[in-house]
Amino acid sequence: MLPGHDAGARPGLRALRHNRGPRLPGAEAPPPRVNQLFVLLGIESWKPVLTALLLPPVPLILLLLVGARLILPRRGIGWLVIVLSAALMWLSCTVGASRLLGQAMLQPPIALNPARVAELKGRVQGKEPIAIVVLGGGLKPLAPEYAISSLSDASLERLRYGLWLQRETGAPLAFSGGVGWAGTDTGTPEAQIAARIATQEFGRTIKWVEDQSRDTRENAARSLALLKPQGITTIVLVTHDWHARRALRAFEAAAPGGVKVEVAPIGSLAPGAGLRGTLAWLPSSDGFTAVRHVLREGVGMLLGA
Repeated sequence: MLPGHDAGARPGLRALRHNRGPRLPGAEAPPPRVNQLFVLLGIESWKPVLTALLLPPVPLILLLLVGARLILPRRGIGWLVIVLSAALMWLSCTVGASRLLGQAMLQPPIALNPARVAELKGRVQGKEPIAIVVLGGGLKPLAPEYAISSLSDASLERLRYGLWLQRETGAPLAFSGGVGWAGTDTGTPEAQIAARIATQEFGRTIKWVEDQSRDTRENAARSLALLKPQGITTIVLVTHDWHARRALRAFEAAAPGGVKVEVAPIGSLAPGAGLRGTLAWLPSSDGFTAVRHVLREGVGMLLGA
């Protein structure tokens, strides 16, 4: 049973929790965490490099080279490997493949509907201590058009939705994100950038700024350390649907009791989102990015990252 689930929970609370989607096998007892191995070896900063090498197109390029090498001694097998790698490269750049992989590997939760947003608003008005937590999705060290650092597209999308939820429900907002393992210690933390954008461009205030975390596990640990002393008992977690399951697992592991976690995903893998029909199966930059997101999260779930 998920932490915080109880048979006597209110119907509205059960409805929001249902938004998580079906539980992944093994979610109650995650495998040995690969993060612990990185820490033990002192190679935490290698995580972005190793991730890039594990994701398309690198493995498929290597497979293509293997096929080319096999053509001379084993012509039939060599061409089979080449055709297979070419087909996989094509699919790895399509939105359609990302949706199928996402449903199969991640079982992403569905987005909050208007009724659930209204139910959440009622709970906030009833003085239930609820906080919206937006997880950072990356930053741009420099946006030349502004001559200052900015958020990545994914992070800006999460911030916008979190601010919308804040306006609709009245719940206070937190943003969690530092510089990440790929960043430098001298860079501006992502949460500080988000706070500046929220104030200057949206006219709204982020109440809690967590700017030290470098990955999802640290997002969870540091956010809870910030919010629990404030009396927060329920967290509404804002991130993309392809990231929601791993983020939810990290937060529930960091909050074994006392704080309930509900997810409010951005539905990029939902049916009807993005390209449709034939275009969904033609290569595109959106498809390539989406497939990489899904595969990265699938590997992360498997390895306990």
